[in-house]
Amino acid sequence: MRRKLEYAAAWPFIKILGTLPRPLSRAFAIGLAQAVYLLHFRLRQVGMRNLAMVFPEKSVAERKRILRGVFTSLGRQLAELCQFPRYTPDNIDEVVVYDGLENYERAYARGKGVLFLTGHFGGWELSAFAHSLHGHWLHVVMRPMDNPYLDRLLQQYRTMYGNKTVAKDDFVRGLLAAMKAGETVGILMDTNMTPPQGIFVNFFGIPACTASGLARIALRTDAAVVPGFTIWDPALQKYRLRFDPALELVRTGNLEADIAANTQMFTKVIEDYVRKYPDQWLWVHRRWKTRPEGQPGLY
Repeated sequence: MRRKLEYAAAWPFIKILGTLPRPLSRAFAIGLAQAVYLLHFRLRQVGMRNLAMVFPEKSVAERKRILRGVFTSLGRQLAELCQFPRYTPDNIDEVVVYDGLENYERAYARGKGVLFLTGHFGGWELSAFAHSLHGHWLHVVMRPMDNPYLDRLLQQYRTMYGNKTVAKDDFVRGLLAAMKAGETVGILMDTNMTPPQGIFVNFFGIPACTASGLARIALRTDAAVVPGFTIWDPALQKYRLRFDPALELVRTGNLEADIAANTQMFTKVIEDYVRKYPDQWLWVHRRWKTRPEGQPGLY
């Protein structure tokens, strides 16, 4: 019953944001997100703690500015997500434009599958959606939401134009099948993990338990690993879906060392994007929650 009530409370906002003209929808959603920033002490606390660890040289005012920008980014993405049913192949370029599509096409043409390396950055929900509207559907690895009604709605929106979802508990089998078929899988690999699914690599110089599955699958299948990030461009007033060239995997013959080296490389790619656009990453996630044995908690 509680989950039904949560869904009933959220549904009017989803409908409003989905039917308003896009500029109004964005303004409304950004205002809502800024209210959450002001009212949700715990999220602010986590965000400021992360920013203090990563950017000790920045003033408190600078960190607050970045964190408020994160909520603006989240609000903007929420509005776009609610407007998914209105987007078509004919109008999606009003919202998302390609940047470096040739890098994706070159990797896909190899025929060994593409692993789309990304994170909770910018308009991550728009990445797979916009790509599918252009005829490039893909598998999206996702954790189900706690509320099954909202989860069902989100799945419906994500899969409107051919995308398929892969549950995290079916991660390896789903990825192997997709790579064997030469398909594309999108993976958000910037969340806190626990061993044995995660291994410790440096993220902003701090050991962070990180999913190693992407490196394991890439080394096993020789799939192309293509960084892809959907960046809000204030000059364009649109998102840029940026694809970088496929990464050159580290292969020394020592499997476990190669998994660690490639996981570190993938994490560094995400870090570089976050450093460039710090107000577009999800700082309110406890990314460094899992600690190496014997180390104290950071939160």
